[in-house]
Amino acid sequence: VQLVESGGGLVQPGGSLRLSCAASGFTFSSSLMSWNRQAPGKERELVAAITSAGSITNYADSVKGRFTISRDNGKNTVYLQMNSLKPEDTAVYYCRARSNGANYWGQGTQVTVSS
Repeated sequence: VQLVESGGGLVQPGGSLRLSCAASGFTFSSSLMSWNRQAPGKERELVAAITSAGSITNYADSVKGRFTISRDNGKNTVYLQMNSLKPEDTAVYYCRARSNGANYWGQGTQVTVSS
């Protein structure tokens, strides 16, 4: 199983980033996918989740209206579009897959929001 995140970086407040997570080694189209983040000194938290067919999404209150999770089952990839970024969005963002009762994590990608 492999989950590879990309798209992180440094962005100014109010800016946008699009994260991608390319998956392999499991049945992506049957898996619940999510984005999670961990800021320094804080616990990892769920940011957004999407069901296998993409029909249902769920967001943390702190990102509702600003972030959008989506997936392309043909490309085995899940995305996180992040708009109106705030300094408090600074964190390492991790992709997670839940497949056949097991959880798999990517290595994370750093997002820093600063002027």
